[in-house]
Amino acid sequence: MSVVRYLAASLPPRMASAGAAVALPLLAVERLGDVAVGGLLVAASLGPSVLAAPLVGAALDRARRPALLVAAAGIITAAAFAVAAFLGQIPVPVALVVLAAAGAVAPFYMGGLSSFVAGTIPDGRRAFAYDALCYNVSAVAGPALVAVISMFLPAQTALWVLAAAAAVGAVAAPAVGLRPHTGTGGSPWLAIKSGLHRIFSHRPLAVVTASSTLTQLGQGGLAIAAVALSIERVGSPGDGAAVVTSFAIGSLLGALYETARPTRRRPHSAMTAGFLATGLLTIAAAFDLGTTWTVIAIGLSGVFTAPTAAAMLYLRNWHSPAHLKSQIFTVSAGFRASASAGGAALAASAAGFGGAATVGAIGLVWMVSAALMGAYPRAAQGTD
Repeated sequence: MSVVRYLAASLPPRMASAGAAVALPLLAVERLGDVAVGGLLVAASLGPSVLAAPLVGAALDRARRPALLVAAAGIITAAAFAVAAFLGQIPVPVALVVLAAAGAVAPFYMGGLSSFVAGTIPDGRRAFAYDALCYNVSAVAGPALVAVISMFLPAQTALWVLAAAAAVGAVAAPAVGLRPHTGTGGSPWLAIKSGLHRIFSHRPLAVVTASSTLTQLGQGGLAIAAVALSIERVGSPGDGAAVVTSFAIGSLLGALYETARPTRRRPHSAMTAGFLATGLLTIAAAFDLGTTWTVIAIGLSGVFTAPTAAAMLYLRNWHSPAHLKSQIFTVSAGFRASASAGGAALAASAAGFGGAATVGAIGLVWMVSAALMGAYPRAAQGTD
């Protein structure tokens, strides 16, 4: 029952956030005929989360009833999406402001909520496997839901559905029974400084953070690289969607398997092996052996991302002191989000070298991430 309650609180707002990245550009085109405005809206809904992450984490670490903060974040997100749906009737700056508010509270239900999962679901390995599943389902279901709705109804309706999803998560959050951390009073700025110091100075946590953040450069650039590869080989971007979809399906299948049978190998080993497998399969996809080969190779590469995500979350939790746990989770999630955005930008700039070269470079990024895990200290391996 604890799993159901956790998923009911975490899945809807995360799905709403992922779906909004698709719904907002569609809305901008429908209402204003300007896709550039859509890009601004998406940036406004995502950008503030990176800056707000340390403060959000510090607030959750100190909260006696953290579920109420998570619920409030869901309500703010729901209200922001509902208001933004009136784009065209309200000025663009107003839409940008309300979406920025949604972005600022996103870390509460993204990295922040993950910091409580081990105290909510028995068996730490399985708990983080379910959390990884939640992230994967959200990333697939949010955009898919928007796509289906937009086939029959205006994008405004899709945004209202996403707002309703965020509200459902807000209602479910208090029932999860999040156990408060042991954060103390004092200056939040000193707490933030302590959290950042822990991330960068505690070697096991620093290695896990660096390697998992680097993978997001590759994952963030995959969609751009897939389109470039499709144009290079068939003269149109159409096959790019199939490649990205295969990666998403592979990730989802891997997450489902991980929740059913969580890996029992040491988490740092699971991360290393998973990063290496994803990298090798991505490089294999760069070879011109036909579209089917590319789709299968990328789909298989996605399968290994779920166990690595679960292992990463487990290690992040293991090496985080209780009074800094939420802050470390939110800041680390912010690093990954920034790296993903940076990966998309880098892939776009590298596309001139060819789609195959860009896909191969993405595979190398994953392999470098695996190599970075070699710096994980031996002394910490026995405590995983």
